[in-house]
Parts: sequence; structure tokens; C-alpha cells
Amino acid sequence: MLSVVVEEPRRMALRERPMPQPQAGELRVRVRYAGICGSDLHIFHGQNPFVTYPRVIGHEFVGRVDAVGEGVSTERLGQTVVVDPVISCGQCHACRIGRQNVCSRLQVIGVHRDGGFSEYACAPAKNAYLIPPGLALPGASVIEPFAVAANVTHRTGVLPSDVALIYGAGAVGLNLLQVLKKVHGIRTFITDHVDERLALALGCGAAPDEIINTRREPLPEALAQRGVEGGPTLIYDAVCHPAILEEAVRIAAPAGRIGILGFSPTPSAIPQQELTKKELTLYASRLNCAMFPTVIDWIARGLVDPGHIVTHQVDFHDVAGAFDLAERNPRESCKVLLDFGTDG
Repeated sequence: MLSVVVEEPRRMALRERPMPQPQAGELRVRVRYAGICGSDLHIFHGQNPFVTYPRVIGHEFVGRVDAVGEGVSTERLGQTVVVDPVISCGQCHACRIGRQNVCSRLQVIGVHRDGGFSEYACAPAKNAYLIPPGLALPGASVIEPFAVAANVTHRTGVLPSDVALIYGAGAVGLNLLQVLKKVHGIRTFITDHVDERLALALGCGAAPDEIINTRREPLPEALAQRGVEGGPTLIYDAVCHPAILEEAVRIAAPAGRIGILGFSPTPSAIPQQELTKKELTLYASRLNCAMFPTVIDWIARGLVDPGHIVTHQVDFHDVAGAFDLAERNPRESCKVLLDFGTDG
């Protein structure tokens, strides 16, 4: 079989590899689509501290079950599934309190072990979920980043009275927008520097006046002009530049909550006085914590459509071109999928 292997930082190639065999409790997926995530780009550039090389990357993928290991029912053969990449030990403190996404022995498919940028990939059977009826396979491949958005909103909570602000109209920011607008029904603003990305926000539920290009409008003034008095009560940083968290603390309403995604190693300069004066709460969020069933239920009920952010499907043989598109053409692309060309 062919797999996309990052052999070392900045060296990636298609390699012929042995067919993986599912171990006890696992199944094997014939991959159809796999999404390129920012973390895949980080692994390629040598900027992910958790990965070891060489590595078959990819943690967003959908396909058809074609083999099962010991202890897995043969009824799973032929099922079309999407895979949750979070694998936890079930025994450490974090797992015991229901926070398995920060397990002390965490393994992430595509990071700590080989992932879905391959014609075939193995995963624990309990991590493979049936896709909702009627959902097209390209959209199904994006359930994982939707689960990331669902996780951070679960962490912060969402109140009917909240006014939310999202920094960044990338894949996670746009998924967050759908969750906040279509599931929770609250007023939500989204910012970016790229008009084409902000145009995608309209399809994800944003009203025209909820879109702010911060190259043209300073954010505090833009929010005030739109009637947001006292600042947003709920803020999400889906960009993870240190200056964003600093600004979020300044503009948040008293008793506001701020959700943080990402792994920037650069410190932010946040005055403790500002946090304490307004009694702000910061919520960090990593991956997802058993949120796939929630997202699948939202899709089945027609509340959200993960396919809105898919802009390109590229044959996996041109993985270099797909990476270039995902990284260097933000005006053209949002979520770029690798197409492995099977019937799923």
C-alpha cells in the first residue's frame, strides 16, 4: 500500500509500506478521504513537539472497514466510519476523571502512531464511528475538527445571554461558528484578515454585520459600532498568536470566558490585574474528549454541516501540491482533503 510519510522535518514522500494488520480490539480502514490540518503542516516543518519520525501523518479520515482484529465483531466489516484519533490509557488521573484527551500516556493517531494519510490505516474499534446517514464522505472526514470545536464550547459552556467572538476564520474557527450559531443560537462575531475566509462564514451562519476584517477595522471599535457594550462574554482564540490572548483579556466583558486552542510556545504578556479585576476564566482545550457522538448527533439532526469548510479535494499522489495549497493559498483554500480514490 502507499502511505504519505514525513521521514524527517521538511522531507515527505509517498512510500510503499507493508499492509497493516489490525491487532486485538482494532479494525482496519480502507481510507477514502483525509483532511490536512494545521498540525500536519507543523509536523512537516518539525514544529510539533509530540511527534517522532518517520511518521505516517493524518488524523482526520473516513473510509470503509475491511478487516477486524481479535475481539471485534465481523458485523463491522463494510461499515463506513470516521475515526477519533484520541487513544488513552483509561487508568491515569485524567482518564479517571473523564479527561482522556489529556491522558498522561496519550497517543494521537497521526502523531504518536501512524495515521490516515495512507491507503489503509488501523485504529481501535471503539474509536471508529458510523457516519450519519446521508452525509457525504468529504464532509464526514471533517467530523474530527468539528469535535475540536465542540470540545472547547463544552469546556467554556455557552449561555443564552452570551455574545461570542471568534478569532480566526480557519477550519476550527468556522466550525466553532456553526456550533455557536446553529446549535446554541447566540450572537457570534468572527474576525480574520482574509475576505475569502470571512465569506465562508456566511455559509456557516454568520450575519453580514458579524464579520470583521481586522485589517480594515480595529476590533474594539468594530464591536462597539455593532452594539457590543462592555465586550464579548465568550471569546475563542482559534489563531493562537500571543498578541491575541493579550487583546482578548483586554476586551472581554467582566465575568467573561476565554477558550484557547493551539500550542504556541511563545509567551503572552497578560497582566494578572486585568484577569482578577474582571474575574475572567481561561479554558485551554486540546483535541476532543469523546465529542464524536455529540457531533454526529448534531449532523443527524441537521443542525450543522461539516462540509461547509471543504474547499478542495486533491488526489493523494499530489500530496505536495495539496500541502502547498493548504499552507500558501489561504484566499483559495480552507479545508483541503486528500482523495484516496476508493468507494469508502
